[in-house]
Amino acid sequence: MYGTLYLCATPIGNLSDVSARLIETLNNADLIAAEDTRVTIKLLNHFNIKKPLTSYHEHNKAEKGKYIISLLKEGKNIVLVSDAGTPAISDPGEDLVKLCIENDINITSVPGCVAAINALILSGFSTKRFSFEGFLSVNKRHRREHLESLKNDTHTLIFYEAPHKLVYTLEDMSEFFGKNRKIALARELTKLHEEVIRLTLGEASEKFREEKPRGEYVIIVEGKQDTDKVQEQYWWSDFTVREHVDEYIKKGMSSKDAIKAVALDRQTQKREIYNEYHSEKS
Repeated sequence: MYGTLYLCATPIGNLSDVSARLIETLNNADLIAAEDTRVTIKLLNHFNIKKPLTSYHEHNKAEKGKYIISLLKEGKNIVLVSDAGTPAISDPGEDLVKLCIENDINITSVPGCVAAINALILSGFSTKRFSFEGFLSVNKRHRREHLESLKNDTHTLIFYEAPHKLVYTLEDMSEFFGKNRKIALARELTKLHEEVIRLTLGEASEKFREEKPRGEYVIIVEGKQDTDKVQEQYWWSDFTVREHVDEYIKKGMSSKDAIKAVALDRQTQKREIYNEYHSEKS
């Protein structure tokens, strides 16, 4: 019987985020495959876990992937971890998952932290629809082509970026998304010095031309706003209920239809608009 590959999320900063299930899974593993064994050994030592380690990363994934598959076929249970967060997201673990599927090997996950999701919910931007874009290419042309393809996207966009590339990425984003596009920059998530900066792309570009970025960042970019739709929806925002209703009546609506339209605009009950309108009139 084949073994199982466990995709285990590890803390992105605060070790208190480790779950009881993760500790149990690590203790029961025959082998732990880690992005960087030097990082993972610190986690294991902290929880007094003694298990053999092997490296699995971008530069050895072809050779090491075959080795891990062979062990799984022997019935070994293997844990895959990244340096922090959930493996297989912007991570060579994705290739190992595909190998397991091709070889009919069981895969399961032990869920936990994902930096992209943590940053998203702290950003204040819409979480209804979002697109995870990962790391942009180090190749300037490819990076700019990627950003150009997203410039009209109305979804919230999520990127990962290294400190030495941050300024160039922000400047390219300013060009394609506009300097006034709102963003949030998150770093040191769950750690003592956690920081989420909310500003525009233009402000961010200027800030990091003067300051040296520290640590890896999650960049959350607000989706493109439909300006015409927003203006149409809120043209009445400074009106009283009476002025709002009267404006529709001026456009030819009956008072009944105008009250109904105002209730729809303001997302409230028609009865409330009716009562307030006639109260203001008296």
